[in-house]
Amino acid sequence: IHGIADEAWAWAGRIDGLVNNAGISQRSLAIDTVFELYQRIIAVDLLAPIALTQALLPRMTQAGGGDIVAISSVAGITGPPLRSAYSAAKAGVIGYHDSLRAETAHLGLRVLVVAPGSVRTNVSKNALDAQAQARGFSDPAIDNGMDAAVAAERILQALRAGERELILAEGMEAEVARLR
Repeated sequence: IHGIADEAWAWAGRIDGLVNNAGISQRSLAIDTVFELYQRIIAVDLLAPIALTQALLPRMTQAGGGDIVAISSVAGITGPPLRSAYSAAKAGVIGYHDSLRAETAHLGLRVLVVAPGSVRTNVSKNALDAQAQARGFSDPAIDNGMDAAVAAERILQALRAGERELILAEGMEAEVARLR
């Protein structure tokens, strides 16, 4: 991670923005799920963004700050069925970045935590089953979800407005996250 951070920093002599958008999802009941799936999802969805942020954090704050956008999930707020590992990792993304915001705001770092609901991507197709294998097909919630370009524009609007959190969902997904 430090080599990647060094290379990115050297490219322009600083980094003004970091988007932590790592994710592998899951579609399996906890009782049927092998522990290796938990290790893999937590390593990718939670520990990788933390490692990259930690590698850049001292430089970004010494340079006067910048923006960090953390992509969590409505699943990190609500804990829906079939997503125990994914929900745990994405809840961790929220907790880490909320703490980071509180610790570094006075150093010029702005942190936006985004909790998307269903966005039309390959997240469901690439989700892991109980044996930690890609399931290979999508589901209707994702297929009928928000367009990725619309999601990106809403994130940019929230960033420009200086928001701290964005529940990027519609309909019942948005209401469940807000009620939680």
